Amino acid sequence: MARIILMESARLFLGLGVPPPTPTWGRMLAEGRDYLTVAGWIAVFPGLAILLTVLGINFLGDGLRDMLDPRLRRQM
Repeated sequence: MARIILMESARLFLGLGVPPPTPTWGRMLAEGRDYLTVAGWIAVFPGLAILLTVLGINFLGDGLRDMLDPRLRRQM
């Protein structure tokens, strides 16, 4: 799931994807790139949203694997 979010936002950052009126994190990053020196928060907040979402999904997946994988239980 985290890879899909990263691929979708990277693709839309490059301009490949849904038409412009649809808000996406990748497009928000691309549009905020022009204003980094004036108003950096325009690009920082979508970037942080992507970062926190991907990290949260990865930590959740790791925790579920550690909790539910029987092979890891025997080693403890």
